[in-house]
Amino acid sequence: MGRFTIVKAADIASAQLSAAGQRAGADSGDPQLAVKKLAPDAVGNLGIWECQPGGWPVINRPDTEFTYIISGRANLTDDSTGEVVEITGGDLVILPPGWTGRWDILEPVRKVYAIY
Repeated sequence: MGRFTIVKAADIASAQLSAAGQRAGADSGDPQLAVKKLAPDAVGNLGIWECQPGGWPVINRPDTEFTYIISGRANLTDDSTGEVVEITGGDLVILPPGWTGRWDILEPVRKVYAIY
């Protein structure tokens, strides 16, 4: 039987994350990652993610990412339209399968994510 997971808001903001190295495919800055996995019994990849400034392309995303930005600032660029949107704390981002674009972290970003 699976067990539910509750993470209080204060714990999301202050959680200790584990260093995960530089973001694969980075082409600007030094986007060092830190992650804490959540809900190991749940389907998908769920957790808290933090990234230092830098950027990378995403080409033909294979899955869906549902992410809520806790803090920081980044630009997301959609290749299909050329639109650049700045995201900050409190924003919700949903990237569908097949999405192609780019992340550019301007100030360290912390987010809660579900990838499935």
